[in-house]
This record gives sequence, structure tokens and C-alpha cells, in this order.
Amino acid sequence: MNYDAIVKWSGVYLEGTWVLAKIFFLTLAFALPLGLLIAVGRGSKNPFIWRIFHYYIAVFRGTPLILQLIVVFYAPSYIFGINLDRFAAAVMAFVFNYAAYFAEIYRGGINSIPRGQYEAAQVLGFSRIQTFLKIISPQMVKRIALPMSNEFTTLVKDTALVSTLAVVELYRSARNAAAATTSIIPLFAAGAVYLVLNYFVTRFFIWFEKRLDYYR
Repeated sequence: MNYDAIVKWSGVYLEGTWVLAKIFFLTLAFALPLGLLIAVGRGSKNPFIWRIFHYYIAVFRGTPLILQLIVVFYAPSYIFGINLDRFAAAVMAFVFNYAAYFAEIYRGGINSIPRGQYEAAQVLGFSRIQTFLKIISPQMVKRIALPMSNEFTTLVKDTALVSTLAVVELYRSARNAAAATTSIIPLFAAGAVYLVLNYFVTRFFIWFEKRLDYYR
């Protein structure tokens, strides 16, 4: 086997990993707040608002992410004649998709808080925003840490799907290296990188949960 393939293509691996990291952090930067907004809308008592967010979640959780990538990239071109940048389209699709999953995690965390805490906050004169920020959200964050860690690790792996749009991230870089060197070693090396990245994600959440131990 050609072990020189890893060294020869190390620069390409670094570029692919950098693209992966950008997709990962940009997705989180936009999907986390959007997911919270959707969760709040999903819990609205207004039936019109409720239905909008209900169907949003149903669509983006009920269809494959790879299909959403293709639709987000090609639909604007076919419908409006607008050609999106491939990387931008990939990030948009990831944000729309993960926001739907984050919204349900948020909603589960919010609904797990006993109703009596809302009533107690109201008696103390807290506004709805103060109640959420000072009482509900700290407990919610603790309760959603584990399901969030699952989504974060899945996101690292899902970045490989952007190769569908010819975005050269880690997986596509490894596949190109494997084809050029007629060796499977680049693919194993890419797998090792994914494993290391998710190790750090897992360690972060272990540290994060320990930081929240005072809510026990």
C-alpha cells in the first residue's frame, strides 16, 4: 500500500478539514438561534403561526438532507434564474435542516420544566423574557446537552454530504486522493480525522455537562 499518499495529500486534507470546520461552525451559528425561534413559534397559541413552524419541522425532518442540498442549490436557478454559490447553498441547507432538529430539542427541554416554575416566576413579578432567561433557559440547557451532543457529532459526519454539490471538503478530498493514488489509505485517513473531530466534540460536552452540575 502507498503510505506516501497521506503525506503527499496532506495540504489537500487540511483544506478539506478547513471547509468542514467552516460548514460546522456556520451551521451552528445560524441554526442554534433559528431553532430556538422555531421552537417558540411551534409553541405559539396562534394556530396560523403554529402551523407554519409545524410544517417547517415536518418537511425538514421528514426529507433527506442530501435532497435538501440539491433543492436549495438548484431550485433558485430553475425558478428565479439565480445561481447560488455552492458553499453558500450547502450552508443554507444545513442551517434549515439542523434548525428543525434543534427546535424539537429546545421544545422538549422547555416542556420538561414543571409548570409551577412559570407560575412562581409570575407571582414574583418576572416578565416572560425574564422568566425564560433567568429560570427556564439554565435548566433547559442542562437537559438538552445530551441530545445536542448527538446532533453535533452527526453534523461533523453529515458535512460529507456537501460533496453532492461538488464542494471539496474532507470526504471529497480523500476520495480524490484515493482515486489519484489508487489507494484506500486516504479514505481511512479521512475516517480517522472524522473520529478525532468527534472525539473533541464529545469531550467538549463532557466538560460542558460538568460545568452545569450545580443544577442537580
